[in-house]
Amino acid sequence: MARVLMVVLITLAMTGCASKVVTDYNSSVVFGNYSSWAFAPDAGSASFISLDGNRVRKAVEREFTRKAMRKVDVPEADLLVNWRIVEQERLEQSGLGLGFGFGTGNFGWGLSTPPPVREVTEGKLVVELADQSSEEVVWRAASRRYLNESQSPETRRKLIDEVVAEMFKKYPPGLEGK
Repeated sequence: MARVLMVVLITLAMTGCASKVVTDYNSSVVFGNYSSWAFAPDAGSASFISLDGNRVRKAVEREFTRKAMRKVDVPEADLLVNWRIVEQERLEQSGLGLGFGFGTGNFGWGLSTPPPVREVTEGKLVVELADQSSEEVVWRAASRRYLNESQSPETRRKLIDEVVAEMFKKYPPGLEGK
């Protein structure tokens, strides 16, 4: 029993330490050469900016300001920022199944019903930075945490702020923890 408890505690500790975002980047790029940025004309890829879109834009602007990067018009930008919320469907079990059984000795019968299942739509935030001159993505971050339709506006704002802040802790690459 003590071993099982220890394994559970270690697993929980490791899960808590796991990064909530993943990043990728072009290792041949000198990120110190970038000093200005703008949102790509198709950032968010919608005909209008959604409520979450406004939250993402504000969070990205805040993080670039912290990095001392200047926001400029698209033609003058070194980096173009694109972002999107990728929707994913998953099944979620809620509650517990019910069951009963009977038996004697080494033999018994049981009957149970599975817990109710419902389909949940979630959104994963992806942010990409593209070099304006080469039009190639040079840095990408994706969230491992999800937005879902049952979250309150305040919860959504806090989650977006936290995720974007964690993404930009890893920008520019190689400076994490410094």
